[in-house]
Amino acid sequence: MRISGLQKLTLLDFPNLVACTIFLPGCQFKCPFCQNSSLVTEIINVPEIDENEVLSYLKSRQGILDGVCVTGGEPTLQSDLKEFIQKIKNLGFKVKLDTNGYNPKILKELIDLSLLDYVAMDIKNSIDKYPITCGVKSLKIENILSSIDILKENKIPYEFRTTVIKEFHEEDDFKKIAQLIRGVKTYYLQEYKDSETCIQRGFHAYLLNEMKEFVRLLEKEGINTEIRGID
Repeated sequence: MRISGLQKLTLLDFPNLVACTIFLPGCQFKCPFCQNSSLVTEIINVPEIDENEVLSYLKSRQGILDGVCVTGGEPTLQSDLKEFIQKIKNLGFKVKLDTNGYNPKILKELIDLSLLDYVAMDIKNSIDKYPITCGVKSLKIENILSSIDILKENKIPYEFRTTVIKEFHEEDDFKKIAQLIRGVKTYYLQEYKDSETCIQRGFHAYLLNEMKEFVRLLEKEGINTEIRGID
């Protein structure tokens, strides 16, 4: 397993659990606003952590940590992801997967094998704006739609979330997203934060009152929506 980072403690990433976060390199997308650019554009040179070192850390935190977040990049690109998560589960931890939803077959397999306890899937934008938002010219958008449908079967807890950026998102996009995710328990709008770790800098976040307008629009469409990341 290629592991590029370990955040040893997080109180935010796994809802209601004390957890750690494991970062895996590689992604099919190149979202210009991605905060983890080194895991997307520099995966050949990115430092790696030995899998046994990570598992040893987890063993030392049994009874202290409740869960493990597996994020990226895009974790489902790793060929041995299933085996790695099984090792984590064998240590007694709950597992949360962060995904872009582009590998629905793997997502379904992990859920059917009871290897996941929570999934957070990014909804990048309305379907017609996915290519520009993801930084790729062509996509099999049916992959995204399949992953949405898999999660909406409600076999495990999950969330959909969108990082909201002025240059990519507008009111009409959220009306279209509402149609995609109708039935979700909670949808999160996340504040964009410009930083040196982004693939491309210079994008802009909406103000809190503007984000609240998007929330009102979505709730009129029947989507329970919360804002995340704004102090």
